[in-house]
Amino acid sequence: MRPDPLTAFFEMLSVERNASPRTREAYGQDLLDLRNHANVDADGLLTLGESDIAGFFAALDARGLASSTLQRKRAAVRQFYRFCVREGLSDTDPSRKIAAARKGRPLPKILSREEVDALIAAADAKDAHQATRLQCLIEIAYASGMRVSEIVALRLDAVQKDPAYLIVKGKGGTERLVPLNPSARAAIKDYLDIRPLFLGAKDKANPYLFCSRGAQGHLTRRRVGQLLDEAALEAGIDPARVSPHVLRHAFATHLLEGGADLRVVQTLLGHADISTTQVYTHVATERLKEVVETHHPLSKRRAG
Repeated sequence: MRPDPLTAFFEMLSVERNASPRTREAYGQDLLDLRNHANVDADGLLTLGESDIAGFFAALDARGLASSTLQRKRAAVRQFYRFCVREGLSDTDPSRKIAAARKGRPLPKILSREEVDALIAAADAKDAHQATRLQCLIEIAYASGMRVSEIVALRLDAVQKDPAYLIVKGKGGTERLVPLNPSARAAIKDYLDIRPLFLGAKDKANPYLFCSRGAQGHLTRRRVGQLLDEAALEAGIDPARVSPHVLRHAFATHLLEGGADLRVVQTLLGHADISTTQVYTHVATERLKEVVETHHPLSKRRAG
């Protein structure tokens, strides 16, 4: 007597793959969704063809589910049919030729140029020394596209000679040049004048640009995030839209909007794969589309 295919499949998940109860439960619901869609029982799953599976996948796509949920449901179906073929329960795998869903990548959150300016101006709400440091930090982030981990690890000797570029060691120990515009260089100069005020009496040899009296010797990423949240509130921007990484996104997007070459932006960001950088072209395109639809005379005329 042929074993029940679903029972056999879940035994395999438990014994061979040591799948958690939560995973088995989720896969069970996913395969139940397929059964309900095709109106078949467990044995009936083995009678489905490619068109049935394609129809089910299309129905999933149309439901507006989260990308991770879509991926899991497709994975459950594929693994089930591969198991059935391997165990001799079925001669064919109807999911084999159906293209897998591409994992969606949400578009990065960015700020407009005006919002970046407002964020820098809002730093003035702090006391003079705190304001100077925060303005310097924001200017560097926006001018260079550096990661927050790279910014807080900047060493004092890297900026003391007013450089136009910094040499940054990024992920994997790779080095790259990042630019500093005149505004960022001026902000660094102003901050260097008051930097000693952030040092302890016995910490004059601290090597970091953004020094701190904490255990790490420099500002933490968490503290930078808190400072940006405070500046966002002062600027009238939702703090949920502001983070060190959002400034990196703004740097890349605004460069592309200004006509920069994608390969140049890839190099500046330190991306190993250009496909990682290409997401910013989508953001720039959407922003330009919004500008045209909002401000072009023909768009206004048609709307009227």
